[in-house]
Amino acid sequence: MTSPISWQASLALGFCALLAGCASVAPERAFQAGANAAQARTGVEARLLRSDADRQALQTGIDTLLQAPLTQDAAVRIAALNHPGLQATYWEAGIAQADVAQAARLRNPGFGFSRMDGGGNRETERSVSLDLAGLLTMPLRQRMAARRLDETTLRVAAAIERHVTDTRRAWIEAVAARQALAYARQVADAADASSLLMERMTQAGNASALDLARESAFHAEAGAGVLRAARLAHAARERLTRQLGLWGTQAGYTLPERLPDLPAAPRELVGIERTALSQRLDVQAARAAAAGTAADLGLTRTTRFINVLDLGYASKSETGEPRSEGYEIGLELPLFDWGGARVARAEALYMQSLGQVGAIAINARSEARAGYLGYRASYDVARHYRDHVIPLRKQISDETLLRYNGMLASPFELLADAREQAAAVHATIEALKDFWLAQVDLEAAIGTRLPAQAATDKKDTPE
Repeated sequence: MTSPISWQASLALGFCALLAGCASVAPERAFQAGANAAQARTGVEARLLRSDADRQALQTGIDTLLQAPLTQDAAVRIAALNHPGLQATYWEAGIAQADVAQAARLRNPGFGFSRMDGGGNRETERSVSLDLAGLLTMPLRQRMAARRLDETTLRVAAAIERHVTDTRRAWIEAVAARQALAYARQVADAADASSLLMERMTQAGNASALDLARESAFHAEAGAGVLRAARLAHAARERLTRQLGLWGTQAGYTLPERLPDLPAAPRELVGIERTALSQRLDVQAARAAAAGTAADLGLTRTTRFINVLDLGYASKSETGEPRSEGYEIGLELPLFDWGGARVARAEALYMQSLGQVGAIAINARSEARAGYLGYRASYDVARHYRDHVIPLRKQISDETLLRYNGMLASPFELLADAREQAAAVHATIEALKDFWLAQVDLEAAIGTRLPAQAATDKKDTPE
C-alpha cells in the first residue's frame, strides 16, 4: 500500500526549490554592461527594444532627427538603436545571462513509483533522486557560465562598435558622393556653355573643326561624369540606409551638402600600441575566451571519472511486511571511457586559445601603427591639395581670365584651364574623403575615439 513521502524526500525537494530561486534572469542588465563598454569607446548609446511602445518612441525620435540634414553623430545614434540585425545581436547577452541562471540550478529531482500485485501480496516502491554530481560541480559551472557571459558582453560591445564604425564610413562616403555629384553637375553645366560658345566660334570662323571636336568630347565626358557620379551617390546612400535600418518615408532623409573641413592640424597620438591592447574589444574578448577555456579545463579534470552521480531516497512497502526505507546511489563506472580524451581536447583548446590571443595582439599592434600612418599620410595629402594645389589652380584661373579679358589669351586656354581645375577639385574631394575615412579606421584600430580637437584649432586657412 502507498504511504506519504518521508521528511528526507521533502527536504531534498525543498532544497532543489531553494536552489532554483538563487539566480534570476535579467537580460537588460546583461546587455547594459556591453552597451556601456561600447559607449565608452564610441560615444553612442545603445538600448534594448522590448515592446511596441519602445519601438514607437524610437520611431518618433528618428523622425525628429531626420527633420534636419543627417549629421554623422545622428546617423550613428539611429544605427545603434534602429538596426534590426544589431538588435538581434543584443539578445545574445540575454541568452548568456539565462545560461548563468541555469548554471545555478540543479537538474529537477526524479521521482519513481512502482506497484506490483500477485499471490495476494502488493508491493509498492517509491523513490526520489537528486543530481549530486551537479550539486558538487555547481560552483565551477557557475564560474564558467559567468565567464561566458563576460565573453558575450564583449562580443555585443564589439558588434556595436563595428556597426558604428561601418555607419561612420557609410556616412562619409555618402556625403562625399553627394558633394562629387553636385560638382560634376556644375562641370557639366560649364561644359554645356563652353560647347555652345565653341559652336558659335566655329560658325564665325574663329575656331577650327578640331577645336569644336575637342570641346564636344569634353562636354560628352562631363555628361558621362554626371551619370557615373549619380550612380556612385545612389549606391553610397543605399549603403548608409541599410546601416541605419531605415525604410519607407524615413529613407528619404537629406544629407549635408559637403564633408566637414579638414582640421587645422592632425591629432598627435602617443603609445598607440598600448592603447590598442588596452582598449580594443577583440583583444579583451580573446583574453576572456582563453580564461573561459582554462575554466573548462578545470571542470573537465574535476569530472573526469564521475560523469553521473545520483543520490536518491527510496521507500518500499509490502503487504503484511513492515515498511523499509533507504537510499540509492547511481554511479557511472569508468570502464571504457576514463576521460583522458576529454581532458586532452580541453588542453588542446586552451593552447589554441593562447595562440589566438597572441595573434590578435600582434594584429592589433600592427593595425594601430598602420592606422596612424595612414591617418597622417591622408591628412598630409588633403592639406597639400587644400594649401597648395587648389590655391595654385585658383591663381592660374584668375590669371588666365585676366589675360583673356585683356585679349592676351585665347578662349581655348580658358577652356583648357577650366578642365584642369575640375580635375583638381575632384581630387581634393577624394583626398578629404580619404582623410575622414582614415580617421574612422584609426579609431577602430586603437579601440577608442580620438581626443577632442585642441581649442587652438581654427577654421581651414591656407598656410
